[in-house]
Order: sequence, then structure tokens, then C-alpha cells
Amino acid sequence: MTISDNSVLKRNQLKKVPLKKIGQINLTLPLVIASTLLLIGCEEDDDFSTAVPPTPPTTEPTQSVAYTYGVRPFYLVNDMDEGPLKDELLACKTQIPSKTDFSISHRGAPLQFPEHTYDGYVASAQMGAGISECDVAFTKDGELVCRHAQNDLHTTTNILATTLADQCTVPPIVDANGILTNAADIECRTSDISASEFKSLKGKMDAANPQAISISGYMNATAPWRTDLYSQNGELLTLKEHITLASSLGMKHTPELKAPVVTMPFNGYSLDAYRQQLIDTYKNAGVSASEVYPQSFNIEDIEYWLNNEPLFAANAVYLIDDSNETAAGKTFDKNDPTTWKHSLADIKARGVNTIAPASWLLVTTNGKGKMMPSAYATQAQANGLNILAWSLERSGPLAGGGDWYYSGLGDAINNDGDMMNYIDVLAQDVGVKGIFSDWPATVSYYANCKGLT
Repeated sequence: MTISDNSVLKRNQLKKVPLKKIGQINLTLPLVIASTLLLIGCEEDDDFSTAVPPTPPTTEPTQSVAYTYGVRPFYLVNDMDEGPLKDELLACKTQIPSKTDFSISHRGAPLQFPEHTYDGYVASAQMGAGISECDVAFTKDGELVCRHAQNDLHTTTNILATTLADQCTVPPIVDANGILTNAADIECRTSDISASEFKSLKGKMDAANPQAISISGYMNATAPWRTDLYSQNGELLTLKEHITLASSLGMKHTPELKAPVVTMPFNGYSLDAYRQQLIDTYKNAGVSASEVYPQSFNIEDIEYWLNNEPLFAANAVYLIDDSNETAAGKTFDKNDPTTWKHSLADIKARGVNTIAPASWLLVTTNGKGKMMPSAYATQAQANGLNILAWSLERSGPLAGGGDWYYSGLGDAINNDGDMMNYIDVLAQDVGVKGIFSDWPATVSYYANCKGLT
């Protein structure tokens, strides 16, 4: 078996070298042996940033990547109900894993790795994801960092176990008896700390117990269907570091501009400066606009890029769910256009080329266990919009019909193997161009089998 040299010693050696030089080091990556697979069948604000000299774009891997599916895709295929799709996917069990842009890494590989961490990003590359996501937030001193929300440090890092907890917007309160008294109210933001302080933290699995009476009880709340096995390192990344890492792994980029939870302008830092800084970070790193897919749930962000950065806006992705696209006074219904805030024709007319709805918005059923495109999906197709979907592998076992990510699909979802049917409908019937996943190997296996690059 080929084993990677991913030891603590090796990682410490790498930390002594600037991230932009990582490509000069031969990092071997973990590999699951093939025989095992066979057996298993801005204009930047001067107060916030410093210009970075452009570096040449990286379009090919400078790290050697050992692509692997691991065991999960085979478990899912084996768990499928009998039928032609199962037969087809089983027939691909000896295929050689390869990278595909159809497989998009959602926050790295957070089904089992702490999200937005070095280890999770590398794992997603190994699993064949061709595009890597960094959700973008800003620190107190204006550095852009990878975090799913500006105010999630208390659930996704170890900040509460450090002295930085005192700087949180709502720090933990422990009484004279050592009892944590405000677990439900704790809030720690990236904007509470500097970039160097952010880098001193460790990522952990996203979880918290709001009823806890101790800091450890609050932090140690990982869902039973996830694991803390790969949470030992938890190295956090700035956006600049993420760009260097993803480029070195031969991956494209999909940064998401997260909505600020602080009042903007923040210490003189405007929303437009934030929007521009995201794009400028890629430009300063020498990354081609064709390799970047900037995302946002805020259509005004997309419009800013359309007006100010048209090359990058050509690939901009408007993220959609029922929280931002429900008509006033309505409850979102994926099959009833009167409940949608904007028609798909209106979204297209605004200059948006690509939308990424939550996957359940794109799929409905016939009431008899058969999945098919929703009215939302068919209207997106009719208006010539490119479609992505998010996010798979964010749920526990599907025997009970799944959770929010499978809304309205209960009659067609009753085992884990149905995830492959879900992917097939999204790919073949809805015609999505890619799928975000918390465990990219699942989508990569399907895409490789179907020849989706």
C-alpha cells in the first residue's frame, strides 16, 4: 500500500515555507489501494489590506495527487435498489479515479474533516473534486479568511478553549461555581480577531451544545454520524493560502462572499470594498477569471461584479434557497412560480448566467417514489441558465427520508443508496453542470462512471 508522508513532522516542515512555495515540495497524498476497491466492489481600503505582487497562474497540479474513492461510493451503490442504474454503477467499480469539475468540494470534506481546513481541502482533491470552495469572511484587520459564516468561530474552531474567547462578541460566561451560563447565546466572529489570531486557532467539526453547562460540553457535540477522528490538526486558511493550495492541487476556485453580520461600513471598510477585495485577491494571485466561480446568496453582490468585474462575473454563481427567493407573504413551493421572489427569466435578464439552488428545489416526485425535475428546474432550463446544485452528504442516514436537503422527496428516499438516484436525476434530467458535496468521492465516482468531466 502506498502511504503518504502526512506526518506532523512533515507538516511542521511545510509551515516553515511560504504557502506559495508548497508546489516545490513533493507532498504525497493518501491512497486507498486499488485491490481494496475491487474487493469492495475592491478597490481595497488602505486600512485593511496590502497589495500582493501577482504570481503566475497555476493550471496544472504542482503536488502529486493520488486520486481515490475510498469505500463510501461502493457502500452507496451496493445499498441501491436493484435496477439499471445500480448495474451501470457497479460495472464501473474497477474504473481508475480521476478529477472532474462536476464534483465540487463543499467546504473541503466536512462529512468527516473539520470544514475549511487544510486536511479537508487536500482530502477533497484526493476524492477527485475539480473545484474547491472557500466561504469568505473578513477579520478585524481586513484579511479574508475561509469560514462558512462570519460568526461561526464558536462552533467550528477551538476559540472557546483559548484566551481569544474573551474577545468574542458574546463571550462565554462561567459563574463562580464553574458553570457555563450562556451557552445558547455565545457568538464569536472573524471580525472579533486579527488574521494572526485567526491562524492560531484550530478547526473542529461544526457542532455545539446550546444546553451545555461547561465549555467542553459545549464544544464536544459532534453528530454521531460524523467523526472527530480527523480533527487533530485543524489548520485554518486565509483566502490567499486557499488559493495557493487549491492551485497547487490543480483545482479551480469557487469563493462565496458571506453576508457580513456586522454593520457595514465596518471601521471604514465598505461592502463594495469587501466585494472588490475578493476579486482582487484572485487577480493578485495571477488566477485567470475563467478558473474562478464567485458565489453569493445576495444578488446585489453578483450585480456589483457584473458592473465592475465582468470577466469574473461571467462565471458568477447566484446561490438560491427558500431563504432568499421566496415571494413576500408566501411559502416557497418549487412547483409554484407564484411563490418565487424572482422569475427565472428575471434572474437571467439581470445578467446572471449560473444559478446554484439547494438540490431539493430542483427535484420533485410523482408521488409514487419516482424523482423528476421540479418546475423550478424546468424553468431554469428553459431560460438558458447553467445550473449547479448544493449540497450532498450533509445528512445522516437516509432511512427516514432525509432532512431539509431532501425536502418533499420522502416517498422516493428510504435508504442511503437513493443518494445515487438523486445524483442521477440532477445530472441527467435537470442537467446540472456540477454538484457540491461534503464528501466529493460520491459525486466523483458517479461523474467518472458517466464520463462527466
